[in-house]
Amino acid sequence: MPTYVIGLDFGTNTVRALVADTRTGEEVAACVWPYAHGEDGVVLDEAQPDLARQHPKDYVQGLEESVKGALAEAARTPGFKPEDIIGIGVDTTGSTPLPVDAEGQPLAFQDRFAQEPAALAWLWKDHTAHAEAAEITERAESERPAYLAKCGGIYSSEWYWSKLLHAVRTAPEIFEAAHTWVELADWIPAILTGTADAPRRGICTAGHKAMFHPSWGYPDEEFLGALHPGLAEVRRTLPDQAFHIGQAAGGLTPEWAERLGLPPGIPVAMGALDAHLGAVGAGIQPGVLVKILGTSSCDIAVAPLDPGFTDIPGLCGIVPESVLPGCLGLEAGQSAVGDVFDWFVRRIAPGGPERGSHEALTQGAEKLAPGESGLLALDWFNGNRTVLVDQRLSGGIIGLNLHTTGPEIYRALVESTAMGARVILERFEEYGVSIERVVNCGGISVKNPMVMQIYADVLGRPLEISRSSQTCALGAAMAGAVVAGANNGGYDTFESAAGAMTGVLDQVFVPEPGAVNTYDRLYSLYKRVHDAFGTREGASGMYDIMKELLHIRDQARGASVPPPEGG
Repeated sequence: MPTYVIGLDFGTNTVRALVADTRTGEEVAACVWPYAHGEDGVVLDEAQPDLARQHPKDYVQGLEESVKGALAEAARTPGFKPEDIIGIGVDTTGSTPLPVDAEGQPLAFQDRFAQEPAALAWLWKDHTAHAEAAEITERAESERPAYLAKCGGIYSSEWYWSKLLHAVRTAPEIFEAAHTWVELADWIPAILTGTADAPRRGICTAGHKAMFHPSWGYPDEEFLGALHPGLAEVRRTLPDQAFHIGQAAGGLTPEWAERLGLPPGIPVAMGALDAHLGAVGAGIQPGVLVKILGTSSCDIAVAPLDPGFTDIPGLCGIVPESVLPGCLGLEAGQSAVGDVFDWFVRRIAPGGPERGSHEALTQGAEKLAPGESGLLALDWFNGNRTVLVDQRLSGGIIGLNLHTTGPEIYRALVESTAMGARVILERFEEYGVSIERVVNCGGISVKNPMVMQIYADVLGRPLEISRSSQTCALGAAMAGAVVAGANNGGYDTFESAAGAMTGVLDQVFVPEPGAVNTYDRLYSLYKRVHDAFGTREGASGMYDIMKELLHIRDQARGASVPPPEGG
């Protein structure tokens, strides 16, 4: 008898529910629900350009509407019955923590905090805590270097403790009202299983975003309390154990089963970050680098669990079992990829839709040879996630003149993100992580062949494309199949699940030798600019320029800001 699983994918702008056939991975049905609040689902503040929040009401409504929509579509499949759903998996953005009360309900649900941005979920790309991230890094360097060693040596403003430290300083009423702060990836499984008052925490978000490690748990109260006593109070609400995606958060409650139209009690897997489950949905294994290309990018690799594994500077985490049980999970990425292209189309590109759309700019850029534009761009339009881990860096374009065209700039922006990707790949290999194959997934990989060919030429590697166009949701569904188990129509291991449910397309993007040679020359220039603006060692007086520009901007907008690093 056929069995099915549901994968829930909570992205930056939408939530997607996918119904997949456990026998083949076939995507039987899907429904996407756009978040209702803010701009494309993100609550912004013009006075604070680093702020990005989401309303938890969108998560709850999106969960219900997307699952019901997907089930309605699946009902058109002959023989399908909701009773054949055997498991649910969840992926979300992160670090996206939200403040909750003792019952696990978001503070944003309370009338008194309904209009308070600090009571919302702090979306992954909220960078308001850049000063706090630098402070955490500095203290950990001197007092707890082991904490930093597992997250690349620098703590990021995108991550859990930075955001909490910023919250306690800028929104003390919200912080005091919160019983604890829960990552979105943990909160969704918790509400589905009725455990929101004491949610299980996932190793994926805890390890990559909150300095958790099985050797010590979360950071200790003494370290956190020295940053602010409020952080020590939060630490006392956190457990000493975290769980991987092969373990269940619990069973679906009767209430949610009725709301969704599903059988009660079916297992809900522990949640994880979208990129990590995207890697699972792309069939990740040792030797494979999975690139998830979307608004941002995440580069995921796994390695055998080895206590002697060398820590890698600049990575977003080296965490046991954060991707696959039995493996180290290695995360890197770029804070903006598709967002960079979208910025140019929405805000800058000339000529209206006929000349300034993604399609028109791509057509124009395709006609250009590598290097023909004479431009070199830096891809740090939303800061640098890897390997510099510095959200106070910004983008740039060198070589502009009075004859520069829109397609030339568009191509240079694409090339810049490819060069940032090469920096990451080289960092993996520099520290002994073998990369034998590169598998890509996400919307860009299937929608824009030009981008993929440029990436192949810049990386000098053949690029494969995941068979699934919804790998994050598929990976979540696979977690649902594993927690259900083989006896119930699922799988006992991710290896067996991947063998049945994943694959790649026939098309492979192969590097073109002439283009590779040109991009090698451009990459050497990119690295010089990358190091000059991004590192103290290569500064030549330029390291603080971007930070000083942001400081001047923030002051001009009336924000109360600390002086720039080094300023």
